[in-house]
Amino acid sequence: MIAVLAGGVGAARFLSGLIQVHDQRDVTAVVNTGDDVILHGLHVSPDLDTVTYTLAGAIDPERGWGLAGETWTAMEALGRYGGVTWFNLGDRDLATHLYRTGRLRDGAPLHEVTAEITAAWGLDLRLLPMSDDRVETRVTVQGEGEIGFQEYFVQRRHSVPVTAVRFDGVERAAPASGVVDAIRDADVVVIAPSNPIVSIGPVLAVPGVRDAVAARRDSVVAISPIVAGAALKGPADRMLTELGHEATVVGVARLYAEVAGTLVIDDADGALAPEVEAAGMRCVVAPTIMRGPAESAGLAETVLAATAA
Repeated sequence: MIAVLAGGVGAARFLSGLIQVHDQRDVTAVVNTGDDVILHGLHVSPDLDTVTYTLAGAIDPERGWGLAGETWTAMEALGRYGGVTWFNLGDRDLATHLYRTGRLRDGAPLHEVTAEITAAWGLDLRLLPMSDDRVETRVTVQGEGEIGFQEYFVQRRHSVPVTAVRFDGVERAAPASGVVDAIRDADVVVIAPSNPIVSIGPVLAVPGVRDAVAARRDSVVAISPIVAGAALKGPADRMLTELGHEATVVGVARLYAEVAGTLVIDDADGALAPEVEAAGMRCVVAPTIMRGPAESAGLAETVLAATAA
């Protein structure tokens, strides 16, 4: 049994490799929902949808989000009325958000709706939101103050300096049904190569989750999203630096040392392995850049081998 803490494109690519080499019925992904946003009255869960679409083979391969072959007629029509169009929702993608919103309004919890959506896409793994409760990642940016995560990430293209991050509502949130059990009962827990601050951070901040992961520390393997001092996608490297952390695999090790016993780093950072181990983590050096399905599967095999060592 494998539990994966996940958020965004890097996690989706890792999971796509994992289910190539391991029965997906034995995989549970606990996914960040701090990025969730209400747009046009619809509940949008970007990380849940990115994982779902990627594992279903339906993701737009160039963007890394949304559906392949998507059209944008609704957004174009909305623009005529001066509606919000900086966050694009494709025509077919809208169906997912319409369904989710309707079911939530009917009183179904998010984890139940997510299970219905993943089943509709033919997936056998268990995809769990970190919480059924509202948790909103809020970002304080230089010269503006606090804004929503999607305003920072999409509208401003994560180009503005960050001075603080908080997870609004997390202190009142509870883990979604099955989350703590999945972590507790797993043979191995994997922290996917996602942004440690705004993808994995919200998951660990949900009361009870960090303690559950830390209790399994010896069987927790984290994968660094930083390679040669840079993020492969997104603002993780700049965000780490702006918030006072080191944008290297050593900085990642210092963030994860209390909850994970092993860190997988890329060959490009092999010289830093002694510093990772000095930070308190066992270090595994291997190729981590997932250029395609073969590399994703190879990384998954490395992770599984690391847990067996």
